[in-house]
Amino acid sequence: MPFEPSTLVYDARGLIPVIAQDHASGEVLMLAWMNAEAVARTLRSGRVTYWSRSRGAFWVKGETSGHVQRLKEMRLDCDRDCLLVLVEQEGPACHTNRRSCFYTAVRDGAEVEILRPED
Repeated sequence: MPFEPSTLVYDARGLIPVIAQDHASGEVLMLAWMNAEAVARTLRSGRVTYWSRSRGAFWVKGETSGHVQRLKEMRLDCDRDCLLVLVEQEGPACHTNRRSCFYTAVRDGAEVEILRPED
C-alpha cells in the first residue's frame, strides 16, 4: 500500500513534529516541523526538508550551511502525529554549530552545557 502524507495527523497549523536521529549512532539530533508538502519533498528527494515556522518557508536542511541531512528512513508513531527521520548527518545538526540541538542537560538542579560548538 503506497504511503500518502495526507494520511498523517497534522496540528491546526498543518504541521507535524519531526525528530531527527542519526541512523548509525542513534543520537537524537534535533526536532523540527514538516507540513504535508515537506514530507512529500523529503521522500521524493532524499534530502530532509522541513517547514520553518519563523520564516514561513520550506527549509532543506544544509541548503545554506552545508550541514546536510540525507534521509535513510522515515518512521511514523502509532498515532500518526509525529515522525522520526533516521538521517545521515553531515556536520553539525544545530544552528549553534553543535552536533545536536540537545546540548543542555539538567543535572543536580542546574543547567549544564554538555556539547560545545564544533570548529
